[in-house]
Amino acid sequence: MPKQEITTSQAPAAIGPYAQAVLAGGLLFSSGQIPVNPTDGTVPVSVDEQAKQALINLGAILEQAGIGFADVLKTTVFIRHMEDFAAINAVYATFFKEPYPARSCVEVSALPKGVLLEIEAIAAC
Repeated sequence: MPKQEITTSQAPAAIGPYAQAVLAGGLLFSSGQIPVNPTDGTVPVSVDEQAKQALINLGAILEQAGIGFADVLKTTVFIRHMEDFAAINAVYATFFKEPYPARSCVEVSALPKGVLLEIEAIAAC
């Protein structure tokens, strides 16, 4: 099955040997999006602003693939502190509408650049 790399300057560039996203078999697989502003490299301080920026970055990748948040089937949210779950959920709910995608949320010990969360997605194309 051939795969196509999806790349946009509207989301942070990959910082290693991976793609921002890959399209294959009618599905888009995004790499984890951290809350780095692609324009100036800054990271917001608060967890809610970080959640918003990570989802904006994910949205840019979806848009580059010609799809949107309504096409997302599954997300995985990696968070540094489980006590941030409610704040992240509040922001997440402003990007996703019913029927919501399936989701896993996992607390991790560390994330790149010291951010508080990372979000990856699988979407239908």
